[in-house]
Amino acid sequence: MKKTLLAEFTAREGAQDEVTRLISDYALKVREEEGNIAFDVYTKAAHPRAYQIFEVYRDEDAFQAHLNAPYGGPFNAALIPLIEEDASGLTFLEPLE
Repeated sequence: MKKTLLAEFTAREGAQDEVTRLISDYALKVREEEGNIAFDVYTKAAHPRAYQIFEVYRDEDAFQAHLNAPYGGPFNAALIPLIEEDASGLTFLEPLE
């Protein structure tokens, strides 16, 4: 069964360009993961510092491989001081059908 989630965070005032650079570089790596189906990065039209990332992985094993990828830790360490929250908020999604 696919693993689908929405990650959300807000860039601090003045950090949006650096956050965009970090997430764009990270997205390229995640999209190359064997089990990744989607890694789509958005900002809210009415609040461009608010990021939402829609992620889909083939299954739980693919998601766990994503969590254990060697570039994930450095990405999160670089991101945390640039965002308003303590960490990305994760919402796991279930299909209706």
